[in-house]
Parts: sequence; C-alpha cells; structure tokens
Amino acid sequence: MTLQTDPRLVDSDDDLDDLRRMVHEFAEQEISPFAAQWSADGDIPADVFHRMGDLGLMGMLVPEEYGGADAGYLAYVTVMEEIGRADQSVAAAWNAHSTIATLPLSVFGTDTQKERWLRPLAEGRKLGAFGLTEPGVGSDAAGVRTRAERTGDGWVLNGTKMFISNAGTPISQGVSVLARTSATEKRYGVFYVPTGTPGYVHGERLEKLGWHGLDTRDLVFDGVELTDEHVIGTEGDGLGQFLAVLDGGRISVAALGLSLAQKALDLAVQYAGEREQFGRPLHQFQAIAHKLATMETEVTAARGLVYRAARLADAGKDFSREAAMAKLYTSEVANRCASESLQIHGGYGYITDSEISRFYSDAKILEIGEGTSEIQRNVIARDLVKNGTRRHVR
Repeated sequence: MTLQTDPRLVDSDDDLDDLRRMVHEFAEQEISPFAAQWSADGDIPADVFHRMGDLGLMGMLVPEEYGGADAGYLAYVTVMEEIGRADQSVAAAWNAHSTIATLPLSVFGTDTQKERWLRPLAEGRKLGAFGLTEPGVGSDAAGVRTRAERTGDGWVLNGTKMFISNAGTPISQGVSVLARTSATEKRYGVFYVPTGTPGYVHGERLEKLGWHGLDTRDLVFDGVELTDEHVIGTEGDGLGQFLAVLDGGRISVAALGLSLAQKALDLAVQYAGEREQFGRPLHQFQAIAHKLATMETEVTAARGLVYRAARLADAGKDFSREAAMAKLYTSEVANRCASESLQIHGGYGYITDSEISRFYSDAKILEIGEGTSEIQRNVIARDLVKNGTRRHVR
C-alpha cells in the first residue's frame, strides 16, 4: 500500500482528514477482512504491526529522532478511531504499545536506552509491553509487591505481574516493570526487562471474554539480574513517572472506546435498514429509531470529549481531568451502544459469527482496563474539588 500521508506532517484539519482516509483504507484492506478469523483462532497478527510501522503509525507519540512520528494526540486518536473500528484486539495491542509501553522510555529514558529499545518499538520492528497489575494489585498502583533489590552494581527482580498485554508475541521486545525498590520506604523504579532474560518467564496465554486477538498473560520474574542500564528514569520516582504518562494512555483508551461505539452504531444503522419486519425496515419503527438517535447523540458527545482532551495535550495544557472524563464516558457509551446494537440485531446478533457479537464481547473491558470507571470518577472529583470547574476549556 502506498503511503499517502506522513503522520509527521499533520498540521491542519485537512491533513487529519487525509490521515484518516489513509488509515481507513489500510484498515479496510489489511485488518477488517481477517479480524473475525484472528478472533476465532486467538491469533496475534504480528505482520500487521510491521506494516503499521511502515506507515509511521507505531511511534506516533515518539520523537522523530528516535524513529517516531511525533504527530501528537490529535493525530493519534484520529488513527485509533479507524484501527478500532476494524478490530479492537489490534487496536488494544497498538494502544498498550503506543502509550504505557513506549512513553516511559520516550519521556524518561536515556539516549542509549532510546536507541536500544525505543527505536525498534517506534519503527514497528518490535512490540512493547508494560507490567503494572499483579495478582493482588490492580487500581492501587502503589501497592505493587514486585521487588527490585540492590545487589552491588546491579539489581535482582522478583515478583509476578498479571493481565499483561503484548509480552509474549513473536515480536515482543521486552517489558517495562514497576517494582518497589525499598522494603521500608515507598520507593519505586521502572525496569526494562528484555525478552529472553534469564529468570523472566511468560505464563500461558489467558483466555478472555473479548480481545481474543490480543496476547494477554501472567509474567514471572524469578531472580532476574539487571544492571543500572535497565533502570528507566530516576530510581525511587518510578511510580510518579508511570502516573505522569498514564493520562496519555487514558486518552488512547477513550479513543478506543469511541471507535467501538461508532462501529456498533454503524452496524445498527446498516442492519436496521436491511432487516424487515411486518413489511417495513426496522428503522421505521419508532422504538428502533429512538435507539439509533440516542446512540448517535452519545457517540457525538463522546467524540467531543476525546478530541478536547487530545487538543489540550497537544497544546501542553493540563489534561488530566479531561482524559479521565473522556475515558469514563466513552467506555460506558461503548458498552451501551454495543448492547443496543446487539438488541437491534436480535437473535442474529447473538450468534458468534455476527460482527456485532465480537464488538459486544470486546466492550466490557473498556470500563475496567487502564483505570476502572470508579477510579476515573475519583480522579475527576479530586481535580474538581482542587481546581474548581472549567467552563471555557476548548
């Protein structure tokens, strides 16, 4: 496929439209026709990520000097809408890779680390992962029990992570791990563990309700020996560094939810026009028409939240509250739209061969992953109490 728009050159609404068309064409040709089979087989389409790298899409938030496009969040969410409408598993893998897996290296890594580990990720030659969640730790990131102990000139890492995406694929490069670095103080570090490091073991792939084409598994670190070269950023500040890039991840997941909501609406409109009952198409029945109208209204409102957060991020303004609101609202809208779309499809929608059934199964995790809806409400409320309302943010 010929690259028509370089993500690095997106400076206007016309450029965004060109980028959207280019990615839409790619997704229609390279993802949509195969998504159902990938889901059924639990396949990880590694070649797709290589081709996305060729288009400059695997490092959209990474500086150009390290192989990225440095295109910003507005361009990024534009691309996410098209990838997510084609397949949520590919989009979820791209989300994890592009945000929490690469941003710690991009923002806090040394030049040597960026050349060694960030560049292959940004160029799409390798896939990235981040290890935060543990068997007893989810929303409480400060409660991680994985330990990195100082031993002379290096570190020894021990612990278990779970529900980690992208760590066990044929093109996985390694995983950034959040670990405690003190038994008595609240000190944390982020450590880069390359695939194949002795003591680093992948668990079996986890079978999930949705995201069947996304590699998800537990990771075990048993006496993993690392050097100071594997410490990303400042030892002791690892938790703060992770939280600093998390807002960007929330914008990404919000765009992922938006893409699912839009796809569910598209499928509902199409089916309501094709399916007839009592001699007329479904959309002529008021009950169905009202469902479609509500879905369209909520999807449009969700898009406004996502793109507002992206614009604030690109402008260098505080966007923490807006990212949380976008993630909260779009994830819940995605679930409502998926449910209503399946209801419109009726029994045909409940068959696993139907396209809507796949998106319906993928929807629930959006309210859980990268900060539950409950956590997003906490973030929004804390910021509201601290900073008051924002009546004129654009």
